[in-house]
Amino acid sequence: MVERIDVKSAHPPKKAGEPLYEKRKKIFPKRAEGQFRRFKWLVMLVTLGIYYLTPWIRWDRGPFAPDQAVLVDLATRRFYFFFIEIWPQEFFFVAGLLVMAGFGLFLVTSAVGRAWCGYTCPQTVWVDLFLAVERFFEGDRNARMKLDAAPWTFDKIGKRVAKHSTWIIIAVATGGAWIFYFADAPSLAFDFITGNAAPVAYSTVAILTATTYVLGGLMREQVCIYMCPWPRIQAAMLDENSLVVTYNDWRGEPRTRGAKKAAAAGLPVGDCVDCNACVAVCPMGIDIRDGQQLACITCALCIDACDSVMDKIGKPRGLIAYATLNEYEVNMALATGGGMTTIDPTRVRNPDGSFIDKVRHFDWKIILRPRTLLYFGVWTAVGLGLIYALLSRDRLEINVLHDRNPQFVLESDGSIRNGYTVRLLNMIPEPRTILISMDGLPEATMKITGVSDVPGRLFAVQAEPDKALALKVFVTLPKDAISDEAKDFHFIAEDRSSHEKDVHGAVFNAPEGRHPGGRK
Repeated sequence: MVERIDVKSAHPPKKAGEPLYEKRKKIFPKRAEGQFRRFKWLVMLVTLGIYYLTPWIRWDRGPFAPDQAVLVDLATRRFYFFFIEIWPQEFFFVAGLLVMAGFGLFLVTSAVGRAWCGYTCPQTVWVDLFLAVERFFEGDRNARMKLDAAPWTFDKIGKRVAKHSTWIIIAVATGGAWIFYFADAPSLAFDFITGNAAPVAYSTVAILTATTYVLGGLMREQVCIYMCPWPRIQAAMLDENSLVVTYNDWRGEPRTRGAKKAAAAGLPVGDCVDCNACVAVCPMGIDIRDGQQLACITCALCIDACDSVMDKIGKPRGLIAYATLNEYEVNMALATGGGMTTIDPTRVRNPDGSFIDKVRHFDWKIILRPRTLLYFGVWTAVGLGLIYALLSRDRLEINVLHDRNPQFVLESDGSIRNGYTVRLLNMIPEPRTILISMDGLPEATMKITGVSDVPGRLFAVQAEPDKALALKVFVTLPKDAISDEAKDFHFIAEDRSSHEKDVHGAVFNAPEGRHPGGRK
């Protein structure tokens, strides 16, 4: 015997003239059981585990760099991710990751619909967690509905206080975990508890606590329907071969609660027994039997609920299933005689109840089509490009800026001196000796303030780990070698121990000299 649940869609199809917005109807989702629900539990465990635990993972980079595996160090403007260190001028790596995330989302949506929304979106994950807390304190659907309608008693107040207190603790932990990504987690945690953290840390936790509590605990499905732009964008990512959660009315209609009586009377009988189990478990409160809807996040809990009912009544699973529009239309044409009649489920079944051979079923090869291959190709190309750039990048850089005023200085012996600001970037967490030399202007010599007062063409400079070093360099050209034209030459920075080398072009200006400027 299949229990019929008294529940209606919270978002039924709008009729002409009805307002687009309406007062929120409370939704009390029933706990679902099945493969998709288990998969959602797994995703929630993994994603929350990554979010809360990642700042506490240690990674040894030596004595001159932080040992937090993932750290956005705003003070030094560095981003650390395990063995990868990103400097501000390497922001293109972050931009590349954002491009990959975008095309990855396009790929997933075109292949399996709104799987991001149904399983890994932060709003979905935290709502799932908050619902689990709500069920723990208040019970499943019927118990929560009864409690909600009951007058305020000590029991009701106790359950509500316990639920909301737990929600707030989760919200505080969410905000707290976020700030740990921007400073050493153990040190910041101690400072935060003792009241010695920066004010921005407390304000950030307060804001994230409020948003997590309100969005995950109070607004829930309203965020997905009215605040999130993705439901309105994702339609452009779908095509007739995209997998979406579908009610297969070609086998489910006409619905009946008395299948045996209807069959005895010679009436067509579909597989749907109108139990409303699919509506009861939906966290968005929709009825998937009304067709595709903006509010559907394709979490597939309705599939679990329907499959359990089909098992009870001895019918094949898949009345509600992931299906493509092409597959659905072929099967609908079979059930309606090409659209000439109403749905007759006997058209798609053999006398023994099995489906006829013409019924279309999902073929995983449909995922490998031009659209998804294009998205995957772009995603892969960007990823490989980032990997190549990461593996081939230099960890030693030199930048040169010519003094603007004066452009040159005429010394007492007739020689010409030019001043430059040379900036060395040692982008590894180790100190090292950098050799600075000149290429070109063979008669010229240079001096480096604070390094040596003796003119020369090669100097050794001590570079601190993971820092930029600014040097004041003066290049002098003897009187006999001066011409009235500006001359190009190069500054060279070299670390012979690691065989790293970087070169930057510069210009030596002289009286009446004209030159467009140096280039690297």
